[in-house]
Amino acid sequence: MAWFKKEKGTIPKKVKVPEGLWAKCDGCKEIVYRKEVEKNLKICPKCNYHFRISAKERIALLVDEGSFNEIASGFTTADPLNFKDQISYKDRLKSSLTKAGIKEAAIAGTASIGKFQIILVVLDFAFMGGSMGSVVGEKFAIAAEKALEDDLPFIAVSSSGGARMQEGILSLMQMAKTSAAIARFKKNSKPYISILTDPTFGGVTASFASLGDIIIAEPKSLIGFAGPRVIEQTIKQQLPDDFQRAEFLLQHGMIDLSVNRKDMKQTIIKILSLTT
Repeated sequence: MAWFKKEKGTIPKKVKVPEGLWAKCDGCKEIVYRKEVEKNLKICPKCNYHFRISAKERIALLVDEGSFNEIASGFTTADPLNFKDQISYKDRLKSSLTKAGIKEAAIAGTASIGKFQIILVVLDFAFMGGSMGSVVGEKFAIAAEKALEDDLPFIAVSSSGGARMQEGILSLMQMAKTSAAIARFKKNSKPYISILTDPTFGGVTASFASLGDIIIAEPKSLIGFAGPRVIEQTIKQQLPDDFQRAEFLLQHGMIDLSVNRKDMKQTIIKILSLTT
């Protein structure tokens, strides 16, 4: 019968969408055009959520072009416990090296921001979740000691899940090591600025990330020690929806400023002009 016949051209053609064209925002859960996000310094144009960026991207945004000189770059991680879970620790390190393009989760160096010379340490979440093992702790301590020796401001940018379990007690010792390094640095008159990004958790939060003379966070960043599920199970109470977000911490006095990524460099320059 005539009405069962399909007219030619009525079936729409499938359009192949290139991979990586769209990204899902972890803040508002909306699908956003990736190129638009990248033009916006990897900030969601709909909700202002700040996507994670690499340590190298962070350095490029913060410091004056061509001014960064890496220090303590020759350190590599050992495997003192011969640790293995689903895969060996050595294989995880190789995988992270390929993924992140850096030897360890921290990059340290000297740089200038505006007219100010500074010492900078930046963690990269792409390398084993930015976890703090022996090498990260050693790089941080060396950077803090150089800042003290050269009488320069010290800036740390955190993005980490905490201490690195594959190194056991050695990773936990880095909490004391980095905290002691900051205590020595504070004999100096120069400021220690701690910048917290999404996410900052565990032993990093419990040590150097929370010891800044001035603590800044990017908007909507998750910051804490234990995750909300563990806390709820411990205290037997439901937590607020924005618990552990930068805005909640600012409201409760845990951080000093919440600063948009676009304004971070100028904010640091202003702080340095007032404190150095």
